Amino acid sequence: MTLTHDILCIGSVLWDVIGRTQHPMRIGSDEPGRITRLPGGVAMNIAMTAQRFDLRPALLTAIGRDAEGEDLLAECGARGMVTSYVYRPPGLPTDVYMAIEGPQGLVAALADAHSLEAAGDAILAPLEDGSLGSANKPYAGVIALDGNLTLPLLSDIAGRPSFADADLRVAPASPGKARRLAPLMGHPGATLYVNREEAGYLANQRFDNALEAAEGLLAAGANRVLVTDGGSFAADGSKLRGVIQTPCPAVRVRRITGAGDTFMAAHIAAEMAGKNPAEALAHAQETAAHYVSGEDDT
Repeated sequence: MTLTHDILCIGSVLWDVIGRTQHPMRIGSDEPGRITRLPGGVAMNIAMTAQRFDLRPALLTAIGRDAEGEDLLAECGARGMVTSYVYRPPGLPTDVYMAIEGPQGLVAALADAHSLEAAGDAILAPLEDGSLGSANKPYAGVIALDGNLTLPLLSDIAGRPSFADADLRVAPASPGKARRLAPLMGHPGATLYVNREEAGYLANQRFDNALEAAEGLLAAGANRVLVTDGGSFAADGSKLRGVIQTPCPAVRVRRITGAGDTFMAAHIAAEMAGKNPAEALAHAQETAAHYVSGEDDT
């Protein structure tokens, strides 16, 4: 099969509505700031960062047939993403993520991914019907999979023959959804991307740093993990070669939403370009630091 893409991004593609202010925030605060609406969602954030490294992503997701969905699909197409495999469920609205960020970081957020969850395994049809793969001819490329899918569906994916040969890169959508990744920890082709808090949820223990978290997840049964810890060290743990770590460059934090997805996409792109584990980890840390600094804002 001749593919028209380099990486398959499965999961949430939605509108990010983000309010940012430079004023301290608390419950009940009403401050001046800026509100933006941009394409977002874990799968979309990974896809957009992958494009920066000359990779063409294809999307497997659910996007509504409402006006917001038409706008979002057009935006994805205009960015050069392959959208021909997107599931368009009738009667379901396009998903949205809403967050408020202050100078101290994320203040609060709500993720409405109900349409993606309701669509279920319908979004995976191209991997089963021969369009991208099937149980007899599993997809053998790189898949970025996000934890906005339901636990039953992620559990199903862990055992699906159509995913058996994939280079599967997995990330939770949020700390609260981290435990959904547990069925994929033992998948032989899976690499999990989590932050230190998410690692704690997955392993049911508290970790003081990324190195400890990577070691703890390997001990809990993971084959490979990448653990970030904000502006501190990040770690890459593998059952085959142990754990390495690298520091994060010091930058002024101007935004938070999407930082983990940026790290993940930059790391995947670096490995696809042939960088060794230490080089890929450093590259991902540098890319994520540049992102949170806001230096590439236009």
